[in-house]
Amino acid sequence: MKVAFLDRDGVINKEVSYLHKIKDFIYTEKCLKGLKVLRKLGYEIVIVTNQAGLAKGIFSEKEFDILSSWLLEDLKRNSIEVLDYLFCPHHPDGKVKKYTMECAHRKPNPGMLVFAQKKYKINMKSSILIGDKLSDVKAAKSAGVGNFYLVESGHALSPQDSLYAPVFPNLFEVAKSLCQ
Repeated sequence: MKVAFLDRDGVINKEVSYLHKIKDFIYTEKCLKGLKVLRKLGYEIVIVTNQAGLAKGIFSEKEFDILSSWLLEDLKRNSIEVLDYLFCPHHPDGKVKKYTMECAHRKPNPGMLVFAQKKYKINMKSSILIGDKLSDVKAAKSAGVGNFYLVESGHALSPQDSLYAPVFPNLFEVAKSLCQ
């Protein structure tokens, strides 16, 4: 099985500092079309997202769960199946004790990707990752993901970032390029 590992904030939805409310959720440009292209190309979708807002006490588990459930249901309503939605709630500078720690799953560490690989027997060499920060690329490299891409629809990228991964305006443009 091949997978498109996708960061959430800045890739699927517009970057909003510590997004945790449905009313603040906006898909990135042509995201849904891009996800459909990835599925047509045979990629399963796995969302891999750091959620330090939980560790920092900015939003609650309930708020995160409500937004996550809504997102998965909305994607399903748009005929987009997601194989898994993985998140890391940890951060070393947190305020919520149970989430305040270093964690092998927090990108740039590869833990979430390795967990998914073992759970689903993913062929990492034929898989891709789309992220909006170098920490996403570092996680992909460490996990042995075959190809990885950065998008400009999230965090500001520096000119040097293109030395580490191809840069595209958004997820849709990455997906479109894979069709060629």
